Amino acid sequence: MQKLKLLLCVSVAALGWTNAPVRADPAVQTSPPAAASPQGELDAAWEAARKTAVLGPTKLKLVDQGEIMLPEGDVFIPAAEANRIMAAMGNPSSPARVGLIISRKPQDNWLVDVDWIREGYVRDDDAKDWQPDALLGTLKENTERDNTARLARKLPALDVIGWAQSPTYDKASHRLIWSLLLKDQGDPANAPQTVNYNTYALGREGYFSLDLITDSTRIAADRKVAAQLLDSLQFAQGKRYQDFNGSTDKVAAYGLAALVGVVAVKKLGLLAMLGVFLVKVWKLALVAILGGGAAIRKFFRRKNEGEDVAV
Repeated sequence: MQKLKLLLCVSVAALGWTNAPVRADPAVQTSPPAAASPQGELDAAWEAARKTAVLGPTKLKLVDQGEIMLPEGDVFIPAAEANRIMAAMGNPSSPARVGLIISRKPQDNWLVDVDWIREGYVRDDDAKDWQPDALLGTLKENTERDNTARLARKLPALDVIGWAQSPTYDKASHRLIWSLLLKDQGDPANAPQTVNYNTYALGREGYFSLDLITDSTRIAADRKVAAQLLDSLQFAQGKRYQDFNGSTDKVAAYGLAALVGVVAVKKLGLLAMLGVFLVKVWKLALVAILGGGAAIRKFFRRKNEGEDVAV
């Protein structure tokens, strides 16, 4: 783990990003060229991100489903480059990943992983029967089982501490939010805890997952970032949850509760690992990349002001 942290710090220190059009569909991935070493691949991954990153404020078209507003001061890394960065840091890539959103403000230490999961219409009837304690127990059990695989990958085992926010669902807007407190096994009790702040927007053909990763000392402020992004996400006409046609449309094999208790845990280990990076080195990396105001203007100069970007 310490070796990966050092690689991240070193590799991004000399990089800046420029704005460019990005790919239309995250499901279409290309294999990155082989690198001579982990350090070389990490450098190459960040260089690829520098060439394709998008600077806010701008409106991003999300695959064929809708759009989201990327605020001023935030940066979007598209799917192929985001997956390559994840892989270079020891995390699996995902065909569902639309991209990563980070802040270029030196005081911020968060990242948002944006995914589109085309599983069909997720029924929300079971939300009224949620039992948060039972859901938390399921997450703890699944995380314990996953720890065997994490240890085999030379990653620390995880402990689920409890809810940072118990599951809440807004039936009118079809938005789900829940958040866990996590820590590496063996960490001191007073150490900052990784927080996965998970938000979902349900649509007719699947759902968007916007997972904010931060730490327990910052969650009170950073949860506003997730809320702002989630509120700005709008499905296109015909793709909305209320556009569902029971006669023709695919229905997901699981209901809403599974997005907390079963399906989400597959991603839990990845995001928890990334959270450790964010807490301890992401701020340093961003400051090194972006430098002062003049450097920011140089690295992120817009080529097409006011033009929507498809991702």
